Amino acid sequence: MLFWRKPRINVIELHGLIATRLGQLNLQSARPLIEKGFASAKGRPVILDIESPGGSPVQSDLIATLIRRRAEKAKVEVHAVIGDIGASGGYWIACAADRIHANPMSLVGSIGVLGGGFGFSELIARIGVERRLYTAGVHKARLDPFLPERAEDVAYAHELLEALHLRFKAWVKERRGSRLTGQEEKIFDGSAVLGEQGLDLGLIDGFADIDELVRRLGGERAKPRIFRPRRRGWLRRSLRLLAESMLDAIEERAARIGPLS
Repeated sequence: MLFWRKPRINVIELHGLIATRLGQLNLQSARPLIEKGFASAKGRPVILDIESPGGSPVQSDLIATLIRRRAEKAKVEVHAVIGDIGASGGYWIACAADRIHANPMSLVGSIGVLGGGFGFSELIARIGVERRLYTAGVHKARLDPFLPERAEDVAYAHELLEALHLRFKAWVKERRGSRLTGQEEKIFDGSAVLGEQGLDLGLIDGFADIDELVRRLGGERAKPRIFRPRRRGWLRRSLRLLAESMLDAIEERAARIGPLS
């Protein structure tokens, strides 16, 4: 390395809602950034720049798993920096790091699972609409928004949510270990907390922003090498927005017809 070259610390940008849809944060969009970021780390630590309120638990787990695999292969330390928010799935990904940093006013944690919908059975009865639904499979129409809610279906939904919550808690415990200092009831109740509270609970390790952490890890002359999604031209952005509008319309139509899962 030439002596006048400044050391570089790789920073992988992981921003946005976590979802499978085009343009959102998911394994497909994050994989190239993660692969390049770790492949070129050259033994130096890698920073995850996280800005996400969460989303799909599956995509959160896939991204976090890939980060751990590449970190172990490259034998480098991983640091996460949470900006405004690293909650729910965003915090799940942050836990793939060896150390988590945030701002005292960042929103972190939210270790819980959310599910729900709306019920329209009384509305369609009031306006004289007859619901016609044909299924094969006793429970195929579980939680249909146009049918009255049943206690057994609510219990089924809670079982699914609880199973997901148990996996989330297990992941946080695996990654944070003895650093978790608060009561479990408070840490895992699904609430997002400020970074300042998160430090007291052991959800984060300290306060730092990207620039400060780059210098801390690489020295005063160090600069970040940022890996972020390639910005699309106006035509591609317009087409993406059109596609998303069409998807929204399809999903709205599907919701009117009934569950398609």
